[in-house]
Amino acid sequence: MGMSSRIECIFFSEFHPTLGPKITYQVPEEYISRELFDTVQVYIITKPELQNKLITVTAMGKKLIGCPVCIEHKKYSRNALLFNLGLVCDAQTKTCALEPIVKKLSGYLTTLELESGFISNEESKQKLLPIMSTLLEELNATGACTLPIDESNTIHLKLIEQRRDPLIVQEYDVPVFTQCKDHFIKSQWDLTTQQILAYIDGFRHIQKISAEADVELNLVRIAVQNLLYYGVVTLVSIFQYSNVYCTTPKVQSLMDDKYIQEECLSYVTKQGQKRASLRDVFQLYCGLTPGTTVRDLCSRYSQQLQRIDERRLIQFGLMKSLIRRLQKYPVKVLRDERSRPPRLYTGCHSYDEICCKTGMSYKELDERLENDPNIIVCWK
Repeated sequence: MGMSSRIECIFFSEFHPTLGPKITYQVPEEYISRELFDTVQVYIITKPELQNKLITVTAMGKKLIGCPVCIEHKKYSRNALLFNLGLVCDAQTKTCALEPIVKKLSGYLTTLELESGFISNEESKQKLLPIMSTLLEELNATGACTLPIDESNTIHLKLIEQRRDPLIVQEYDVPVFTQCKDHFIKSQWDLTTQQILAYIDGFRHIQKISAEADVELNLVRIAVQNLLYYGVVTLVSIFQYSNVYCTTPKVQSLMDDKYIQEECLSYVTKQGQKRASLRDVFQLYCGLTPGTTVRDLCSRYSQQLQRIDERRLIQFGLMKSLIRRLQKYPVKVLRDERSRPPRLYTGCHSYDEICCKTGMSYKELDERLENDPNIIVCWK
């Protein structure tokens, strides 16, 4: 498990009939000081309003996560058993991934108590200490733990990687697989995703996939956004020979990183051709400058492109951020209702977006804007 979710301590706290809230076990020992426990005990052994709810509290440089449990029955002293098995991390730790673990542990212990009196029986409760030690060690080492408790109960825990929310997928975005499409297990995905898979080729944009697959546009966007969330695809811009690109500082990684070199040469070499040379690939990327279209590049470096697929060259460069697209954004400088559609000429909408929304081709849009004195085009 990464340091971002490292567990510093696991503790078991309960309400003693005469002593009140106390820590019965903690691993490692004495990690939670008396002062710290006194500060947070009202959130460890809680009033009914907070019971069976995940609680995270930060105090004295530590972050404690717990899920207080209350089992009511007349067999218990004061007619209730109150306990909490929680985790302690550094105050700066991101604990979102740990919260399901705490919730699941409280469920396991509740079930064990209801089935066999695991917590209320002093002899069986002592088994918690080695269980907690194993949990701490294995969750920190591998992010997963399988731990037999008795003949009929086994604890299964696994930390789920927390991913960032994916970008909003637009109709002019082009999805491209980040790994070989042959490794994709189609049956694991929903029906909409299965229906559009054949149309994801790294060159069709969302609107075109929707039309050709005969799937409603918003459903395609949602399906691709789901693939994006799991890192199966990434998004690039629509490819055209009139596009203009420029390199980014990351292009240097093509010279420094052997893994990127191998991946790139395998990706951009034309099928059936001898493997492309790194020199030619790097020269082509460096030939992408403001004012130079892909068509210009192909004319200028025709010799180098004999073994290199220029479409996949651009695609790989965008995927790895070695290059970026310079987009055209029309801006209406004077109010004139003849400039249609005026709401798209604000400098915030690219040619890709305008063409997708209006159905115009790039050539038609270019001609319309060139003949309109009220509009200028910005590159960015």
